[in-house]
Amino acid sequence: MNAMPEPIPFKAQWPDADLRLLRPDVPLPPPLPLAEVLTLRAAEWVAATAEGAGAPPDYVLAALLSVTGATMGNARWVSPWKGWAEPPIIWTMCIGNPSAGKSPAIDAVLAPLRRAERPLRQEAGAEMVAWEKRVKLAKLAQEIWDKKARAALDKGNPPPPVPKEADAGTAPHIPRLIVNDGTVERLGVIAQAQPKGFLQMRDELAGWLLAMEARNGGSDRAFWLEAYGGRAFTVERMGRAPLTVNRLTIGALGGIQPDRLSELLTKTSDDGLLARFLPIWPGRVPVKQPERFASDEVADAAMARLTAMQMPLSDDGEPRPWFVGFDEAARAMMNDWRQTCDEWETGTEGLLLSFIGKLPGLAARLALVLAAIGHAFDGEMDPAQRQITPAEFGRACHFLESYILPMARRAYGVASVPKEERSARRLASLLREMGWQRFTAREVRRMERRGLASMGEINPALSALEEADLIRAVAEAAGPSGGRPQRLFIVNPAVHEVQS
Repeated sequence: MNAMPEPIPFKAQWPDADLRLLRPDVPLPPPLPLAEVLTLRAAEWVAATAEGAGAPPDYVLAALLSVTGATMGNARWVSPWKGWAEPPIIWTMCIGNPSAGKSPAIDAVLAPLRRAERPLRQEAGAEMVAWEKRVKLAKLAQEIWDKKARAALDKGNPPPPVPKEADAGTAPHIPRLIVNDGTVERLGVIAQAQPKGFLQMRDELAGWLLAMEARNGGSDRAFWLEAYGGRAFTVERMGRAPLTVNRLTIGALGGIQPDRLSELLTKTSDDGLLARFLPIWPGRVPVKQPERFASDEVADAAMARLTAMQMPLSDDGEPRPWFVGFDEAARAMMNDWRQTCDEWETGTEGLLLSFIGKLPGLAARLALVLAAIGHAFDGEMDPAQRQITPAEFGRACHFLESYILPMARRAYGVASVPKEERSARRLASLLREMGWQRFTAREVRRMERRGLASMGEINPALSALEEADLIRAVAEAAGPSGGRPQRLFIVNPAVHEVQS
């Protein structure tokens, strides 16, 4: 006869538990070194924009970095030395609760980009109207030719040549500097028509990133991994010929709530896509009436300089990037920076390790973007006319070391702790999510959660929670058909009482 499981014990029957695994250990946000990173005029614009939007300046700077990199796009790449080149694309993830000010800050930076896009779209719209008229005439010309061709064939004569009026030509492309949504197939069409690139803005990044897991067999993730690196990519389309983009370069910017980020950390594939985002999670700013607002004229002049950057043509007439090199002193600094990043990787695991591994390339990109911001706001020399200096590269490294790396540790939280502790935190989160008062190891495995999909991952988590007196193993319960007993655990009521 099978033994009955023990009843769920009262709270008083449990010893004092170690509640650390129930509370995310989130460090405080680092201070934003705005004046140490941007030129004086650009820093003033960011600060005034943030005040007018009632948002932290961190979000404004995050959006400015993404917008600048995406607008420059394939017109300028950075090359620390021969054989190594990076596009200026910087993806940023603005983390915060719904009232944190993410959207007002992002919208304020996108406004001048939308104003710059408007005349381009109006001009293309006029071309579209003219093309649609040519399409109607081409249809008539084709119908007339069809009749003449049939009559000639009926008489045994060759058909007349097709008139040039029967060809309306290719439809004009409507430029898009900002895209809010679109399938990979549609984005591929836009990227082919706009070799310079563009920015994708997502109000909520979590849904977009989670949807990549299932869509098109995961091929969407491959598309976006290449879009960050500016590599060639072929987009397969149902019923149409595939199209190849020589340099797929798309910026990404958006917001996400902290709990949704935690969901991403536990449910998405660890292929480095999430680690390509700069995580920006500042503290809240006091609610107050703004005393200053940013100048639209300054922003529009800056955007005009960025949109004016064009791609040069290669020897075969194809548009290509202009590669901005490092001077000798900046190259020496890059060597030192790479060694520093190697040291940071020691003892680091998971997503934070992947993030640190990308810091050398990110520092190169950021140095170019900071140079472009100086050109846009202060009229400094176009980066294409010079090299990256130690001052610009030093600012990029300082920003990454003093601000972005601490932000990554804050944002990734659970992902930056040892693997066993991450699994224990995931299991504790699952217990709370499911409201389990008792559970079996097999039930955990059936949930197929990332980090808890095998007994090799589940067992260390069970041991850690047992050691913390958050769960307790009781008599094994028989399986539903009387087969192999299942490992049964009861849950300390404190698990469901502690607030995150």
